[in-house]
Amino acid sequence: MHKHIKSDWPTGLSFVRNTLIQKKNQGPVQSRSPARSAASLPDPGDRRHPAVRRISIASPSGQTTLASIARYGLCSHLSFGMASKAIRRRPTDKGCEKQMETTMPDSVTEPLLGNSAQGSKSEGYKPTTQPDFWDGKSHECLHWVHIISNFITQSAQKIVNVISQFGSLLARLFGYSCAPQSSQNGQTMLVNLSPLQEERLKFLRQRLNVPFDGSTVQHQDALKELWRLAYPNRQLPPLKSDLWKEMGWQNSDPATDFRAGGFMSLENLIYFARNYPDSFHRLLRKADGERAEWEYPFAVAGVNVSYTLVQMLDLQSGNRSSKASTCFVQLLEDDEMAFDNLFCVAFQMLDAQWLARRATYMEFNEVLKSTVVQLEQELTIEGISSVRDMPSFRLLKR
Repeated sequence: MHKHIKSDWPTGLSFVRNTLIQKKNQGPVQSRSPARSAASLPDPGDRRHPAVRRISIASPSGQTTLASIARYGLCSHLSFGMASKAIRRRPTDKGCEKQMETTMPDSVTEPLLGNSAQGSKSEGYKPTTQPDFWDGKSHECLHWVHIISNFITQSAQKIVNVISQFGSLLARLFGYSCAPQSSQNGQTMLVNLSPLQEERLKFLRQRLNVPFDGSTVQHQDALKELWRLAYPNRQLPPLKSDLWKEMGWQNSDPATDFRAGGFMSLENLIYFARNYPDSFHRLLRKADGERAEWEYPFAVAGVNVSYTLVQMLDLQSGNRSSKASTCFVQLLEDDEMAFDNLFCVAFQMLDAQWLARRATYMEFNEVLKSTVVQLEQELTIEGISSVRDMPSFRLLKR
């Protein structure tokens, strides 16, 4: 029977079990003598626990039984000792066996409900608490706030990009207003050019970088074409002849007068003669207005106008530092020959100012400068999308 008793019982129960087994082996306890004072003295040979000895004395029969233990109130003491876990061992005197000593807590009167072995809580027990409803809701709300904020940020960025592209499109559709695109203090103003404008501007720069070469057949033929357009009823002179001075070249060899104007200045004169022949011939013969005795030479003046336009429009440097240069590149979208048409307008404008000033040969540079100022003013007028929209274009006659 004793083998089925668990060896890991609390200390109090182990003590009771050992006491009962010892009493069974020793037999019933003898009745105490009437002399209570002598019987109350501890027996040196009695090896029982002092508590058991006190129970035996208190029992009427002198026997230690479970009923006497219960009557004495030891069960409460042992049960609370199990819960207190304040049992410790200490060594006894020489050669004596170890005895068990229990310590009582202060609050021995507390009710002991549910302290049975089956109903007691395990050491690793953790009370389960109901999750907080509002904590879960707050985490969910924070998650949605983060998603919505990211969506708003991305949407705003896309809207800004669309507005920027739309503004660039409107600028191209409505005449490329040059006033807000002008540069100040000589700084270059960046302008978005279409692929067509880029291609035509590149071709224009290639043209102005070609110098006139009198030994090249192509250049010689171009010079002969200019003579035939200027004097269709006259015989073509040699390439070196004084007859070229009648056209306004300073020397008998026109090749020496192109200089910085290059081959493109000759192409400008040919374009003028082909597309606006009436204006070309009137300027060549000085047919309009009262002329001075010492007039400007027609051909050399044309070379100077071409070179001045290149400088005004910053075509060689590529740095568009003026309003006029910024607006001119926009004209290339609809007019591949915008520079040649501008040359014709500038030449006609030069002659008009010459007559208004009643200028002479020595005033040519001043008249040329005033012509540049007027050209810049007309190029930067809002709504100018072509050379034909310039006010001075009406001076040309075909």
